[in-house]
Amino acid sequence: MRIREEQIAETCLRGGALVLSLLLLAGCKEQLGAAPGESAPAAQGAGSGAGPLGNPDGTKPGLAVISSEADRKAARQLIGKVRTAGRGPKTGYARDKFGYAWMDSADGVPLARNGCDTRNDVLARDGRQVKYRSGSDCVVISMTLRDPYTGKAIEWRKEAATKVQIDHVMPLSYDWQMGAARWNESKRKQIANDPLNLLPVDGPANSSKSDSGPASWLPPDKRIRCSYSVRFAQVSLKYDLPVTAPDKKMMLAQCGG
Repeated sequence: MRIREEQIAETCLRGGALVLSLLLLAGCKEQLGAAPGESAPAAQGAGSGAGPLGNPDGTKPGLAVISSEADRKAARQLIGKVRTAGRGPKTGYARDKFGYAWMDSADGVPLARNGCDTRNDVLARDGRQVKYRSGSDCVVISMTLRDPYTGKAIEWRKEAATKVQIDHVMPLSYDWQMGAARWNESKRKQIANDPLNLLPVDGPANSSKSDSGPASWLPPDKRIRCSYSVRFAQVSLKYDLPVTAPDKKMMLAQCGG
């Protein structure tokens, strides 16, 4: 009889430990869950960092997957605010119409005039295990990048600089055709150096994009396409630039619209 009582007690103890473990696990999952406007942790291999809905100025690192239905709905609402227009001629476009590359002196954008050029600012923002040139707290010489466009991890070294390129999410020549041709130079410098419009990404993927809008090019990793569309829309809205009707349709479709 005593043996039977000891067996029952042992079973209860094991059951209690199991319940406690489940409760602790649930608590951990709750802590890892996303706050409103933030994306839940991305799946292995997908984009990482901050979700675009919770990063309206682009100063937080990376581009996380938008996974919850509530955030996808918010994404569609944001994209719905974007104006549409036909794409104008490229006549007169040149990269230097937006200032020289990666200037630190563009007014009106985060990270400007901090003593470090825009390229190194965004490499440091999005890179992991970042290392700087000896004697510098600016020039990045190596890092690991979780590329949002392909989902792969890239071990980058400055000696092979083009392995990672800085993408203008809303390409500068696209901006030019959608209205930036009529802007003053100061505003063009802003959009060219605004961290909201800049992502370090896989070099070949960026080269394949060129100056395409979302109707013609989307990131190879399908899981990040809604986030990419939101970021494209955020730049469009901030600078009051329209997108083409096919581009807007494609952006909405990536978020379930």
